[in-house]
Amino acid sequence: MAMPAETRSVIRIEDVEYQRQGGRGLLARLYRPSGAGPFPALLQVHGGAWTSKDRTDNDYIAKALAENGILVASIDFRMPPEAGYPASLADINLATRWLKARARSYGSRADRVGAFGTSSGGHQVLLAALRPDDPCYAALRLAEAPETDAKLAFVISGWGVLDPLLRYGLAKQAGNAELVANHDAFWGSEAAMRDGSPPAILASGERVHLPPALLFQGDADEWVPTEVARGLVAAWRKAGGEIELLLYPGAKHGFMTGKPDAPYAGKAIAAMIDFIRRHTR
Repeated sequence: MAMPAETRSVIRIEDVEYQRQGGRGLLARLYRPSGAGPFPALLQVHGGAWTSKDRTDNDYIAKALAENGILVASIDFRMPPEAGYPASLADINLATRWLKARARSYGSRADRVGAFGTSSGGHQVLLAALRPDDPCYAALRLAEAPETDAKLAFVISGWGVLDPLLRYGLAKQAGNAELVANHDAFWGSEAAMRDGSPPAILASGERVHLPPALLFQGDADEWVPTEVARGLVAAWRKAGGEIELLLYPGAKHGFMTGKPDAPYAGKAIAAMIDFIRRHTR
């Protein structure tokens, strides 16, 4: 089902339904470049401590990417109180397969589909990238393309909450009751936070998929210490994957959220564009 479309400069923006849950349609907002393509394609997963925001988050980033010839599909997905972990991962997995199946009709190719997320979305895209074949994550059937897999060509995490259990402890120490409650609502238990922790997954030796990855965040991020980011990078490389890390001096968590003129915003977007182009040639 297609919703009314609008045009912004050289891109086309439209909402399409990518799945239905309980009679309710979940939408993807497409940011479509002009031209024939084939374009790189990016599934965008919003942040919001796993419990808030929607597909309009990071709108200015999506527009900037599309204006530079990158197709973006920014998705809504199930969140508490409707559903906690791993429902959103199942939605992300399905959306990946959906985008790959329709890539040619949107001017892209299945082998050029990657993912990008910020904060809790940055965490979820890494988790989805590592476990494309996980039975819980891949539980939703895509009738139009049952053989399409959810493997990503690349993954980008912006100030991702790399270790949910660590951030849970930091939120408790800081007395941030709202953030603690968000963790509880989504995860339900510390065991689930550990199960969904990319550093813990890599440390366990679990068999994973390792697409080329880009992490970026501020070196003053209050919820993701730089040693955690560096540790994840080391573990990703040790497991045989390619990964890059960009740290922006003095920047805190969410330094680009809704702020096109924020320090480092332009540099981070340029770095994303360069990374995507290098991995979709």
